[in-house]
Amino acid sequence: MLRGERFNKADRVIRIGFWSNAVLMAVKLAAGHYGHSGAVFADGIESACDFIAIGLTIIALKVGRKPCDEDHPYGHGKVESLSAILVSLVICGTGGWVLYGAASTVREGSYEAPALIAVVAAAATIVIKESLYRYSMRVGGSLGSPALLAIAKDHRKDAVTSIATLVGVGGAYLGVGIMDPIAAGVTSFFIFHIGIHTFRTSAHELMDGQPEQEILDAISRLAGSVEGVDQVHEIRARHSGQYLIVDLKLDMPPDMTVKHSHDIATEVKKRIFDHFNNVGDVMIHINPSDEPHEDLIRL
Repeated sequence: MLRGERFNKADRVIRIGFWSNAVLMAVKLAAGHYGHSGAVFADGIESACDFIAIGLTIIALKVGRKPCDEDHPYGHGKVESLSAILVSLVICGTGGWVLYGAASTVREGSYEAPALIAVVAAAATIVIKESLYRYSMRVGGSLGSPALLAIAKDHRKDAVTSIATLVGVGGAYLGVGIMDPIAAGVTSFFIFHIGIHTFRTSAHELMDGQPEQEILDAISRLAGSVEGVDQVHEIRARHSGQYLIVDLKLDMPPDMTVKHSHDIATEVKKRIFDHFNNVGDVMIHINPSDEPHEDLIRL
């Protein structure tokens, strides 16, 4: 997949989420106001907060698609992980908003009887947001984009929140007013869980944490299968947005010429690019395979 195609796919997901959020925000605010439902109106305010998250992601993808330059020789992909960190904070803030609103309602003991339009708005939000979550996860997973995966989790957070809103507003519509704040309070803890998980994943990537071991093992097996490579001495990798940057140390016969070892290393790199479309660069170091050697490192 070409670089431009990857970012065009990501842009399409973001645009669909952006305009869907705009419609949902307007519908929920109107339904909450005219349907006399504080829970649905608060859900609309939450959708407005999502504009911040999606706006940050749009900026991140615009910056992240810039190629490497003199000041950023490894590209600009880290901005996606930074954006995901900010999105996780928005998610956690939303959880705090929902919990505070639920506690305030219970404390005041004032429960309104909502109209049917509020119930319908909550139900429609669940279907739309769950569909956006599945779509964003599918594309974000195929691209390995931390920003898209964070937005997908934000959509799932909205779907979970709206389930609580539906239970609450549905119960209130049937006459059990206290169900609204109780359901919202329980859901706030699920929202916190999503936000914390997103934060931890993005922080791991920003700190150059290793990707999944399965990916490293697959790359190592592929490199070791190239003729002339005696074994893979070491493999390391780190995230840079949608791409992985891989460092390989290969053991080769000591009597091999520089030209021959260079050709083999080039073949290894080509095969990795052919099999893993999310690998952005591969740096290869060659060691003689007939003698032990000490790795020089200060980290």
